[in-house]
Amino acid sequence: MMQNNDNAKPTTLPKTFSELNFASKEAYNLLRTNIVFSFPDSESGKVVGISSPCPSEGKSFTAINLAASLAEAGNTVLLVDCDMRQPSIAKTLGKPLSPGLSNLLVSNDKNVVHKGIINENLSVVTAGDIPPNPSELLGSEKMQAVIELFRNHFDYIILDLPPITAVADPLIVTKFIDGVILVVRHKITKRGDIREAIRQLKMTGVRILGFVYNGYRSSGSYGYKKYGKYSKYYYSSDHKEITAKQEGSK
Repeated sequence: MMQNNDNAKPTTLPKTFSELNFASKEAYNLLRTNIVFSFPDSESGKVVGISSPCPSEGKSFTAINLAASLAEAGNTVLLVDCDMRQPSIAKTLGKPLSPGLSNLLVSNDKNVVHKGIINENLSVVTAGDIPPNPSELLGSEKMQAVIELFRNHFDYIILDLPPITAVADPLIVTKFIDGVILVVRHKITKRGDIREAIRQLKMTGVRILGFVYNGYRSSGSYGYKKYGKYSKYYYSSDHKEITAKQEGSK
């Protein structure tokens, strides 16, 4: 397994899972539960991509907190920033941008895994130095080999992917993963963009696990009136709607 480039104590994260209120954490725990039941038990890790139709809809925030929720439940989890054009995981978690995924793919730099993020079960690989050819790197045989290596060492691998309609990068990665969750934002994401993202994903044959509806305000759903901001998670297997809180705009 790749070496870890830090052995610090679990990081305290501002405005992410470590500081979310009860309703916010329950939203991610609900999402976690649906992810767990989306896959049958298997010996290898499950790879889930988190994306959105367009930028600024909350995908990175969702990826971080879903990974944290899975780790809190006792799973070994690796969060990987695959958005090499607009990376955000390193800044949000207070980690260096490089070495990261791009450095691993280009120069085989194995010193890329940060352990002990939020708790001892969560590790992170940042995006690395911004390359001139993200699509080629993400679609390479080396990327496939790296994903398979990750599968052998973690229960869940959460990939923060670029927006679907912005670049080809996320569609290229889908051939290596088990499913995708789309994050859409209340009053920001257009229906046409959602339809286009779904169309493009269906063309790749990847499994669409569901949608996270981010940034919706409610005055009192499910007794959480005082918390204000809510999200909805749509579980794709039966299209049942579950309402719970989520905050954050990234």
